[in-house]
Amino acid sequence: MSDIFHAGLRDAVAEARGASGVPAPRPRLPARRLATPPVHRPPVPASELKVAKRTVLTLWLPLTPLWVLLAPFALLLTPLLYLAPEKDRVPPFRTITTLGAVLLTMSGTKVDVDTPDALVRIRIF
Repeated sequence: MSDIFHAGLRDAVAEARGASGVPAPRPRLPARRLATPPVHRPPVPASELKVAKRTVLTLWLPLTPLWVLLAPFALLLTPLLYLAPEKDRVPPFRTITTLGAVLLTMSGTKVDVDTPDALVRIRIF
């Protein structure tokens, strides 16, 4: 049994080496590149520089007038809150005043959205 295995192994090795019996060449790894020193270029004149134009948008959002405008709609929609199931029901007028309180406590919030093309600033007062 071992003779058959050795013969098969010899044949496989000879086939891998080729007919000449010389071992197959090892694959070469690419040579490591050394870090090159930085290239010093003369400065570009200011007239040739392209300056990216950036849009700056500032929005002032007053919440008190917004609350005054939205309050009548909230009062008109309170009967719909009575359609909620009894176990999940919250007093409708408490819901309206809570939403108003949340809007009014956001006063003084500043939101800045900064992208490469634009800067958007939202001031809530």
